[in-house]
Amino acid sequence: MKIAIASDLSGFPLKEEIVAHLKAKAGIEVLDLGIPSADKPSPYFAQAPLVCRAIQKGEAEKGILICGTGQGMAIVANKHKGIYACVVDDLFSGERAKIVNNANVITMGGWITAPFLGKEIVDAWLAVAFTQKMEFKKDFLTNAFNKVIELEAEQFK
Repeated sequence: MKIAIASDLSGFPLKEEIVAHLKAKAGIEVLDLGIPSADKPSPYFAQAPLVCRAIQKGEAEKGILICGTGQGMAIVANKHKGIYACVVDDLFSGERAKIVNNANVITMGGWITAPFLGKEIVDAWLAVAFTQKMEFKKDFLTNAFNKVIELEAEQFK
């Protein structure tokens, strides 16, 4: 699996921790789209599109975006067709982003999320599939996601 990741300056320390964590895992390739260092800042609205475009082009399957709160990155990411980004601040929201919303991108806050927790959130998100653990609602969740895709098609003409 190939995961694209990017941050702004506020998310840089957490991004570095998560990149190292993912690179240590078998079967995961990391596409680090920056920022490359704290000396080379770039704002969230410039960084989020890098990950989104990598997913759209098939260069990555999933993405992780980190800014101060995760909120700015999520707003920008969700402006891209085929990107389903959720802000995740804890293990439950990380796991449910995939299970309930089929998120292919998660966003986190470097001001909010400690590195240890950030790595656990990423692992939780990667460990589950859409509708897993919610099989009793599989039809509802699948239909809901299909409605999101329909809305997306209307908005991104």
